[in-house]
Amino acid sequence: MAVVNFPPRQIGKFMSEVLTLGFADEAGAVVLAGPERAVPNGARMH
Repeated sequence: MAVVNFPPRQIGKFMSEVLTLGFADEAGAVVLAGPERAVPNGARMH
């Protein structure tokens, strides 16, 4: 899952236009958030 309607921001030496959503697991590794079933592209998050 990602948020794409944010204005561009400087992240280090890169310009970012997307916020990718994730969570840390027990070991501290990042697990990307994703739907458990198929949903249409652009569907609203609640």
